Amino acid sequence: MSILTLSNASWPQLGLRRLALLGLIIGLLGVFMLSLAFGSVQIPLGNVVRILVGGTADRATWADIIFKFRLPKALAAALGGAALAVSGLQMQTLFRNPLADPFILGVSSGASLGVALVILSVGATGSLLLAGLGVLGDFGLAAAAGLGAALVLSAVLLIARRVQSTVTLLILGLMFGYLTSALVSLLVYFSLPERIQSFSLWSAGSFGGVTWSQMRVFLPAILLGLLVANVIAKSLNALLLGETYAHSLGVNVRRARIWIILSASLLAGTVTAFCGPIGFLGVAVPHLCRSLFNTADHRILVPTSMLLGAILALLADLIAQMPGSQYVLPLNVITSLLGVPVVVWVILRQRKGGGG
Repeated sequence: MSILTLSNASWPQLGLRRLALLGLIIGLLGVFMLSLAFGSVQIPLGNVVRILVGGTADRATWADIIFKFRLPKALAAALGGAALAVSGLQMQTLFRNPLADPFILGVSSGASLGVALVILSVGATGSLLLAGLGVLGDFGLAAAAGLGAALVLSAVLLIARRVQSTVTLLILGLMFGYLTSALVSLLVYFSLPERIQSFSLWSAGSFGGVTWSQMRVFLPAILLGLLVANVIAKSLNALLLGETYAHSLGVNVRRARIWIILSASLLAGTVTAFCGPIGFLGVAVPHLCRSLFNTADHRILVPTSMLLGAILALLADLIAQMPGSQYVLPLNVITSLLGVPVVVWVILRQRKGGGG
């Protein structure tokens, strides 16, 4: 069996895939525009388009609302959703585990520990994270989160080489999550009240806290992680069939594993650093893409996971904002409602197929 067989499809299937891909692109553009139009203040779509192309809106305040608040939030949601989806896809392939994702394997908890060390030790007071540290503070926040995520992911990977059971691996991932959560709780207990408030706001999860200043770190870090994921797509295909097969194809498994860890940690760590721990997108989106495109080829799954992850993140944020209302729901509540059915479906399908 060759790697090409992963993407073999008849012409009708190729046509359906192209149609589905076009649908994802149109859907992303549509949801992105809706996220700019709807909120506590509704802005007509015509005015949104006019503002984006440099025209004048019917009300001057609408331009400020879009450029200062909604546009950076929408960009953060799209980038964050794409990053979490691709990170989850990489982990599922690396561990050959359909339920692996940054949240379940404790990687998000490791990133949270890195963020907690920064915020609760040297963080600025107030509602905005590291507001007084500028770009250097933002870079330090992302670096701390990425390092924490990489350490946990490396530890889980080391143990995974000695453990064959999927259930055991998931339990160990949860244990790492509990351990890092306990360390975070200790930091919170001995921290100043204003820093605890900042950390609590961050831990609720939100795309709305990413400012234009932070975007100078957030955007390049996410794009770099996604670029690496696309470059190593062939290596992911090889690892999907086992390390022995990957070796036979001339793939340097050790180097590929390192690049996967770096990419997944950078993606999950950056999103967790600036948006908080956001669950279920990483585990749900890859399975939806596999079903939608009927393929295991990562050359297809990586870009489509980016698109679908961005769509679902924007949709979850839009629902959380409750358009036309002053209330804002916790983002993780919405992502859980979207992700839990997918996880249940994966488990039931595995049991039906006799999987572990």
